[in-house]
Amino acid sequence: MNTLVAVDWGTSSLRAARLGPRGEVLEERSSPQGILHVPPEGFATVFEALCADWTRAGSTFCLMSGMIGSRQGWLEAPYCPCPAGFDSLTRHLAWVQPGRTAIVPGLSCERGSVPDVMRGEEVQVFGALQLLGLEDGLLVLPGTHSKWVRVERGHITSFSTFMTGEFYALLRQHSLLARTLPAEDGPLDIAAFERGLALARSGGSLLASAFSVRTLALFDRMATTALPSYLSGLVIGEELHASLVPGDQNPPVVVIGSPALTERYVHALRFSGVEALPVGAQATWQGLWAIARNLNL
Repeated sequence: MNTLVAVDWGTSSLRAARLGPRGEVLEERSSPQGILHVPPEGFATVFEALCADWTRAGSTFCLMSGMIGSRQGWLEAPYCPCPAGFDSLTRHLAWVQPGRTAIVPGLSCERGSVPDVMRGEEVQVFGALQLLGLEDGLLVLPGTHSKWVRVERGHITSFSTFMTGEFYALLRQHSLLARTLPAEDGPLDIAAFERGLALARSGGSLLASAFSVRTLALFDRMATTALPSYLSGLVIGEELHASLVPGDQNPPVVVIGSPALTERYVHALRFSGVEALPVGAQATWQGLWAIARNLNL
């Protein structure tokens, strides 16, 4: 395999990269055509429109991850149960075109009596571990549905999903609080953000603390422009409170995500006394490259 076409195809967007013989990024492209914007029979057409010139070479292999492997995607790649490592993912690839194009399966795990799932984040996790030279760790992938992932000896052993981003959006746009909050979020107000983190860390319920967004404004104890940052601190703080061990027993946490969200989580972790190791979007390409290398193509 001289060249890998790496594809991260999610619900709302599509990213692709052409990687060279050592996994280096030679070129990147993107499209707003996430799986929700593509008709059931249109995935091949969209992929060809974006990457056809890359895939013409006979030695090129394409590996995809994300929601493209869901039931609503191009081809369903059934969930692979945890614990799972590179070997598990390579054994369970879903082949769109044998030997040429494959989709990485998502992962599933059991949390008590209920299942949890991820698609795409597993590739980012393995990519981040490769970039940092780690085989063990605790990782968080912030987003609409944040994932906290535990890795031991190069295998994802368990993970938990938090609907943090979605809860923020629901409270921000569709609750009573929306009448109090400004139309736009504006830049992050660090003091207000930390105040939200501190209240969440005290152990109260978000169902109760969220109402303080309204009362702080009602009694003029916080500027309206600072309220979105305060609410962000409350929901992210709730996530950290549920994921971290009280006291000083937490290992460094690897944070994988967009720059804006990564900045907030790094600050929140350090505010909680936990070392944070940020990793950017390159984790996806590194993870897909490592999986492809495991295939010995």
